Amino acid sequence: MKRSLFLTLVLVVVLALIAACGGAAPTPESAPAEKAESAAPTESAAEAPAEAPAAEAVTIVMWTKEGEADGGLQYNQALAEAFMQENPNITVEVVKKKDVEELREDFQTAALAGNAPDLLWTVNDHAGPFTAAELIQPVDDLFDLSVYVEGALEAVQLDGKTWGVPISSGNHLMLLYNKKLIPEAPANTDELIAKGKELAAQGVIPLVFNQTEPFWLVPWLGGFGGKVFAEDGVTPTLNTPEMVNTLKFLYDLKYEAQIIPPESDYDGSDTLFKEGKAAMIINGDWSLSSYVEALGDDLGVAPIPQVSATGKMPAPYTAGTYFMIPAGIEGPKLEAIKSFIQFVTNEENQIKQVKELKRLPALKAAFDDEAITSDPILKGSVAQMAVGTGMPAVLEMRCNWDAMKPELQAVLADQKTPEQAAADMQAAAETCIKTLE
Repeated sequence: MKRSLFLTLVLVVVLALIAACGGAAPTPESAPAEKAESAAPTESAAEAPAEAPAAEAVTIVMWTKEGEADGGLQYNQALAEAFMQENPNITVEVVKKKDVEELREDFQTAALAGNAPDLLWTVNDHAGPFTAAELIQPVDDLFDLSVYVEGALEAVQLDGKTWGVPISSGNHLMLLYNKKLIPEAPANTDELIAKGKELAAQGVIPLVFNQTEPFWLVPWLGGFGGKVFAEDGVTPTLNTPEMVNTLKFLYDLKYEAQIIPPESDYDGSDTLFKEGKAAMIINGDWSLSSYVEALGDDLGVAPIPQVSATGKMPAPYTAGTYFMIPAGIEGPKLEAIKSFIQFVTNEENQIKQVKELKRLPALKAAFDDEAITSDPILKGSVAQMAVGTGMPAVLEMRCNWDAMKPELQAVLADQKTPEQAAADMQAAAETCIKTLE
């Protein structure tokens, strides 16, 4: 009896222990294979990084005003190649336009037809006509503009907005001279004429510049105390004593002093100077690299000589080169364009531009680099820029350019007097501006 009770108690305890163990989780060895695999990832799966989504392929078609003669186009293309290597999902197509006027006309036509490029590398005076036609978009909210030179930004500011990102600053005319032919630059116009006559007697062309474009007239107008606009910045002031005196001065250089050639456009002047046939040229900072290549250490750079009659320094227009973004660009394409612009204007590429093209940077930080501080050519460029004046970006400036060009040419062709040319300039500019209203 006792033995039977004992066995019964043992059996109860054993059954209780089995019941307790039956609620436990199965060991990995006893678990089904699929449950074991889902319980914890393998080591290789845990360590493998998630694949990033492929970046969207974007193509940027950029129209540029840069040419081959001064290396600007080649520089554009090299920048595009370097950027594409770092950003393989973005293609930058560089399209060369013959000159700034062709770029302006073609862009206006293409934009109105809905076939505009994606980006422009151009000049500040396009901001006026492009904003008036609502063809480009402001960049104030797209970039930190505080890092750029104020003077370069001012040249593309209209109606309280900024319409371009500066690539370089300056874009100004200056006096360049061949030290083999004239060791020092003349300080004033009296010296310019005197030394010019000496050079002419030796069979050397003293001075060349583009006689066909009013951009080369404007510095002298400043030297004679004139401006193309009244204080309101939009009313033409072309029929003035200052303009008459400027035109008479240029006429005298050609017909009285005879120190400039009978005819000379941009390409002709450039060739004469590079070939060592002309002692001096008035040209822009964009030409420096090609002249360094042609003349080496014989190239000198100085401000355009002071006007002896007034004691004033000629005041060339200053601005720069700019990126302008067409209206309507948005989304991934806009982001790609922003990346390209930031790449071109970073400190490394701004200094590279200084070294390769001899152009002053748009980025403030780059001015402290020894590429500028130790270069006499660039020091001369900075000295000229210091006495320059910002080029107006208003739409009315296009009317002034178009009005001045044929009259300048008429004076230098001895077809009109300075007085008649100045009066006709004013009338043409006023007529043009009325069409803008």
